[in-house]
Amino acid sequence: MAAVYQALHRRVSSLACRLHSTYVRKMRYLNQLKEDDSLCRQAQTSGTFYLFHNLSPFLQKVGKKYLVPQLSAAEMRQILGKLQEAEQWMEKSVLIGCSDEHRPHFALDLGALDKSVIEAELQGSFTNLRKALFVVDRKDSPLLASAQSLLRWHDSHQYCSRTGQPTEKNPAGSKRVCHASGVTYYPQVSPVVITLVSDGSRCLLARQPSFPPGMFTALSGFCDMGENVEEAVRREVAEEVGLEVQSLRYSASQHWPFPSSSLMIACHALVGAQRAEISLDTLELEEARWFGLEEIVEGLKREPSSSKQDDGSFLPWFPPKQAIAHQLIREWLQQQSAQTA
Repeated sequence: MAAVYQALHRRVSSLACRLHSTYVRKMRYLNQLKEDDSLCRQAQTSGTFYLFHNLSPFLQKVGKKYLVPQLSAAEMRQILGKLQEAEQWMEKSVLIGCSDEHRPHFALDLGALDKSVIEAELQGSFTNLRKALFVVDRKDSPLLASAQSLLRWHDSHQYCSRTGQPTEKNPAGSKRVCHASGVTYYPQVSPVVITLVSDGSRCLLARQPSFPPGMFTALSGFCDMGENVEEAVRREVAEEVGLEVQSLRYSASQHWPFPSSSLMIACHALVGAQRAEISLDTLELEEARWFGLEEIVEGLKREPSSSKQDDGSFLPWFPPKQAIAHQLIREWLQQQSAQTA
C-alpha cells in the first residue's frame, strides 16, 4: 500500500510540475538543491562550472569577444587530475543557478593552485572582475557578480564569530554551520542607495578620487541601520552635496559585488531649482557638478579612451551600460527629451 501511495504522490507531483512555468520549476529545483545535500552532490557530477582564481573569473578571448566558458564536471576532473588534485576540490564549489533544462551551474575558486598552469591548459586568463563585468556579454555579468560575491562570503566566514571554531558549508554553498555552537550563517547583502539628483532641467553627477579620470556617476551610499530607502536617499544627498530632496521615485535595483555584495537601489530625486547650489563633502567626493541635456548626450557617446584632451585634462564620461547608474542617466535623458519635444 505504501508503494501505491508513493507512486501516486510522484504522479501528482509530476503533474503539478508540468502545470507550473519554466521559471517556477527552476526556482523549486534550485531550492531542492540547497535543502537536499545528497541531491546537490549528485548534481555536481552533471553540472557546469565557472572558474575563479582568487575571486577573478576565467575568460576566453575569441576574436574581439570575451566569453565565459562553462566547464563540464568531466572536464573539471580531467583538469584537476592533471594538477594532481583530489576529488574534494569539486566539493568546494557553490551553486549559482541552473539552465531551463535543470542543468545546475556551480562556481569554483582555484586560488590555491598555479594560475599559469590552468590558463595554459584552458587557453584563457583569469581577469579582474571590474574589467570582466564590462567586457563580457550582458547576460553573463550578473552571474559572475553573484558567483564572486558568494565565493567571497565563504572565504571570509570560515570561522564562527561566537566560538572561533571552523564553520562548514553545505554542498550548495547556501549556508555555513558551526557544529560547536549550532549557529547557521547565511550569505547577506548590504543595501546601497544610488540616486540621480535633478533640479528639473539639469542632473547632478559626481566623482570620487578613486574613479578613473573623467568618470562621473550618480551619488551612492550604504543604508544606515534602521533607515528605509527614502531616508537613506535624503541623508546621502544632504551629506554629500548639501541639497535637500523634495521628492523621489524608485527606478530599479541591481546586485553589485563591490566592495563586497551590495544591492544597489536606484532612485531619481528632485531638489528645488532655487536651492541647487552644491556644497561638496570633500571627504567623500572629489568633484560634483550639474550637467545639462547636451552635456549628458555627449557624455554618453564618449568612451574612456577618447576622453583625454591634448592639455592632459579629461572630458566627462559616464558608467557603461552594465551599471545601473547608466540606466538612471538614460531615464533622465528620455524624460528631458520628452519634455522638450
